[in-house]
This record gives sequence, C-alpha cells and structure tokens, in this order.
Amino acid sequence: GKKVDYPEFESKMLLTGDVEKLVAYKSEDLVKVEVYIKKASLDKPEYEKYKSTSRFSTANSGPIVYFNAGTMDGLDKQLAESQKDLPATQPRVLAEKESRSNPFLGLLVNIGLPLLLLIGFWIFMMRRMGGGGAGGGQIFSIGKSKATLFDKESQVNITFNDVAGLEEAKQEVMEIVDFLKNPKKYTNLGGKIPKGALLVGSPGTGKTLLAKAVAGEAQVPFFSLSGSDFVEMFVGVGASRVRDLFKQAKDKAPCIIFIDEVDAIGRARGKNSVMGGNDERENTLNQLLVEMDGFGTDSGIIILAATNRPDVLDSALLRPGRFDRQISIDKPDLVGREHIFNVHLKPIKTAEEVDAKKLSAQTPGFAGAEIANVCNEAALIAARRNKEQVDMQDFQDAIDRVIGGLEKKNKIISPEEKRIVAYHEAGHAIAGWFLEHADPLVKVSIVPRGVAALGYAQYLPKEQFLYTTEQLIDGMCMTMGGRVAEDITFGKISTGAQNDLERITKLSYAMVSIYGMNEAVGNVSFHDPQNEYNFNKPYSEKTSELIDVEVRKLIGDVYIKTKQLLLDKQEGLEKLAQKLLEKEILFQADLEEILGKRPFDTRTTYDEFVNGTGDQTPAAEGLVHDGVSDTDINREVTGLNPASEKE
Repeated sequence: GKKVDYPEFESKMLLTGDVEKLVAYKSEDLVKVEVYIKKASLDKPEYEKYKSTSRFSTANSGPIVYFNAGTMDGLDKQLAESQKDLPATQPRVLAEKESRSNPFLGLLVNIGLPLLLLIGFWIFMMRRMGGGGAGGGQIFSIGKSKATLFDKESQVNITFNDVAGLEEAKQEVMEIVDFLKNPKKYTNLGGKIPKGALLVGSPGTGKTLLAKAVAGEAQVPFFSLSGSDFVEMFVGVGASRVRDLFKQAKDKAPCIIFIDEVDAIGRARGKNSVMGGNDERENTLNQLLVEMDGFGTDSGIIILAATNRPDVLDSALLRPGRFDRQISIDKPDLVGREHIFNVHLKPIKTAEEVDAKKLSAQTPGFAGAEIANVCNEAALIAARRNKEQVDMQDFQDAIDRVIGGLEKKNKIISPEEKRIVAYHEAGHAIAGWFLEHADPLVKVSIVPRGVAALGYAQYLPKEQFLYTTEQLIDGMCMTMGGRVAEDITFGKISTGAQNDLERITKLSYAMVSIYGMNEAVGNVSFHDPQNEYNFNKPYSEKTSELIDVEVRKLIGDVYIKTKQLLLDKQEGLEKLAQKLLEKEILFQADLEEILGKRPFDTRTTYDEFVNGTGDQTPAAEGLVHDGVSDTDINREVTGLNPASEKE
C-alpha cells in the first residue's frame, strides 16, 4: 500500500470511522502500521487514489495504506489521544501487534544453512582422505603423492660428516650424488648412471640417516616418503600415487627419490594373496616396477630405498636396471663403533677419562642407534647425579641399562633365590673361563635388571667369519653352565635357565639341519629364510624324527661335558659364587684373582679390546649366509645378548 503520514490517516480514515483494523509490527528500527479499510467504505471517491497503488488486484482484503510509528507504546498513546473526543457509540480502534520477519531470510536459514553444513562436511572429508598431500590437499588430491620435497629452499642440515662407521656405504652413496653433479665424467666413458640403490641392514644401523645425509649433500631435489604412504583404503590410489610421484620427479629431474621401508609395497607377488581378490599392493608394486624401468622411462631420476627385510622383496624389484646396487649396512665393528662414539660425544660435556676406544670395546654388537642411546642415557644419569661432566662410570651405567634394562634396586629377592642366581651366573663364568673356544668374559652380575632378568653375563665375541663345530659346542657348554651349576650345587633345577635352553635348542637344530654338522643327518641344509616350508617340510617324517633324535643327543652330550667340567672346578665355582653374593658384580680381573689366569691364550686381541688400546683394523663381526648372521647365532649361544639369565 501507499505510505501516508499520521495526520492524514487520522483525519481522513480514523476519525471518519472507516478503519476496520490496524496491524502493527517491528520493521527495522520503526513500527510499521498497516491500515485495513472497511469494505463498505472502499467505494468512497477519496479512496480511489489509494486503490491504484495497492499491490492487491482487488482491494477487498489486505492493507490499503500504511504509516510509521516510533514505538508500540507510543502508537497506543497516539491512537488513544486521537479518539478521546469521539462519540461513545463509535467503537475505538486499537492496533493489533504482530511479530514478523523476512520470509526470504527464514527460507535461507531453514534450507541454506543445512546445505552449507553438508557441503562443508563433504569438503572436509575429501581433504582428510586426500591426506593434505601434493596439490594443497584439494578435494581430489587422494591420488597425489605424499612425498616430502627437499630442495634449496628446504635444505636438510645433516651431512656425510654426521654419519660415522659406514665408510663403504658412504662411499657408494657419495658416488651416486657425484653421478648427478658430474654426469659427463661417467657418460664420456660410455657408462650409464645407476637407476637405484637399495640400502639393506638391520634396524638401527643408519639406513635412514645415510639417506638424510644424501638429501643434505646432493644439491638436487630430494623426494622422501615411506612405503606405507602408498597404501590407502581405496582401490587404485597406490598406483596413482606412484605415477604422481614420478611425474613430479621428472619435472624436477635430475633428482633423487628415497622410499623408506620399501618392503611395505615391495613384497614378493603371489604369496598370501586372496583367491579372486584384487591385491592393491601388487598393483602398486607393478606400477613402481614400470616407472623404475619400463617402456617409457626416462633418465635423471635415481631411487634410493631402505629395508631390513631384503629376503621378502620381489625379485623383479631387485634386478639390475631397477636397483643396480645393493648397499649392505652392517652393525659397526670396533673401529666403526669408536667413530660413532666420537660423533655422539661431541655435544656432551665429558670428563678427560672418557675414551671412545674403551667405550667401543665395551659395546660389542651395538648398532649406531644403540650407541646414540648410550650417550644420551649417560648424560641423563650424570644430570640426575648433579654432575658437571659425564664420566666413565656414567657411561658404564648407561651401557648396563641399555643391555640389561633398568636396575631394580627395590626388587625384593629372597636369600635362597639370590644364591641360585649367583651359582647360575658363576656356572656360566666357570664354563667360559676353562673352555678353549668360549668367548672371553667381560662382566658377570646378579643385580636385577629389566622386567625379568635377575642376572646376566656379558662376553666379547671374536671378530671372525666362520665357526667350527668345536667352537659352537663350547659356546653351548658355556650357555648350559648355569643349569648344570644349579643341578650339582642344589640337587635341583629352577626356571632360570629357560632362555639358555631356548638358545641351545635353536643352535642345536641349526647345527643338525642347516650347517650339516651331524654325521647321521649328513651334509644337507634345510635352511628356510623366506618361510617357504611353513606347511610342507622339505624332508620326510623319518628324517624329521632323526633330526629330533640327534638334537637331543647333541644337547645331552653338551650337558655331560659341562657337568664334568664344573665338577672338576667345583671349588672355583664355590669361591666365585660367594664372591658374587658379596660384590654382586665381577669383572675379568676378579675372575683372574679367584681362578687364576685363563689356561688358554686369548683367541683374539682381547687385552686390546678390554683396555681400548692398540691398533685395530676394521673387520666384520659376523659373516652373513643367506640372511643368517653367524655372529647373531654366536651372541645367542655365548650370552652376548646379556639380559638372558631370567628367573
């Protein structure tokens, strides 16, 4: 309707009695009042001008005009004032109050808001599934590669100077970096740049650290990701991410791609596959094989990968043209450990007596990660003791903690149990002291450590490549010494030898069925590094029975030999056990004082190991045959894995 002012409404409509009703409602900051005229009065000539502006085709309903008021209370007072002089017979007009809102706004709230929430949730879920990878986490980035790019703008601070004890492996990867920096040096002679290198080694040896050093030294784009980054719940995503990774790499070539834990996608195909099912991992591996060396591959991309399970990888992945080089990263030897200690000792405030050579001699079989842990533990122990420098005792305590676990000072052990543990450990020490091929003792302790270890003996293995039958049997006798000592001393046995018996049994089966060291079974080997014989053994039931019989016979002979030795040296056993009960920890010098000098010449440079002096040349600590380390077997026999004597 048409807007009028209040005086016009009052004189022409209200006082003439033509108003049927008034409807008032809030409109922004004012009160809007709609005027409804009686049907009988609409035919008057003075209302014709209002009808023409009405939005209703017939002005029989709806307001014909409106006016504005300040407030609802002010409107009521204004109407009352205007109608106070009207005859008593004429009805008064009052404003009907309503609450109105914008109908379009209500529609927007009722329909638009839920729609916006639904769209926002969909975008959020798609971004989450996309993982925020390449493409900025857009809606359809789920097939994008998750590789992290390191280039000139995001440089890694680790260099080859931070990598110690891996000289041969460092030389190999440094050559790969040189390939990318100076390709003409090699191509002029007709050579081709290698496509890839596989870093193989047990956990903690420094595979990923070496790759970080490559990223810091390469001065070319470096893509880093894990094998599990290709895995997703949706079919086809893994292969899509492989394609996207190599697409990005080709745009940045020359560059390096590093895939950590490549066995997550590189396992041999055809094993443990579901019948009639779609193996997403195999599709991802197939795409990786094609990208590495397929029909349309290009040069300028070198792939580094790391794994501690090379035996499970697909043979197609390992062939030349894909991984041209396999770089073995073993646990460091004596010299390697010394170099690693020197790296980790730099940021630590150490006393003058701390010598990396001595520490390396006390940590046989330690990987780089374990050495780093020892240095950190030593610093924490020194801080706990409020020292200003870390001394040798702190490092010794840290080594004990890493080897045997946390010292249980408050662990309550009965005197009888403590006697059993002391004689058990003394039995190990006596057997090792008087057996020609046993490893030299470093330390024997009956201090409770870790979850279950009540004592342990630590030995130094000889750095050698091969082991003879006599050496393995002497090692088994030394491991059996604890059980035999309990038997001849107390006339009964305890559960403390469980771990010893496990290791003896494992080595006995290895000697009979893997190393061909048994006359009855013969020169055969049933070694199964890839678990191919889980269901069908490669020998008959008769051979299986023969192996069991010969293993029991071998262990029986070991027991008899050990028992005879300890009976001959029972006086020394008693003295050593009593000394252990008194001091709780004994070293090699203590054994020499009690038992006399060892009757056999030291098989290796033992004095130099213990004293940390003398020239040492790098030597491998164990020869690996088809994934089985002789040193690992020797550690199990000799108790170099020291938290072994468990009650």
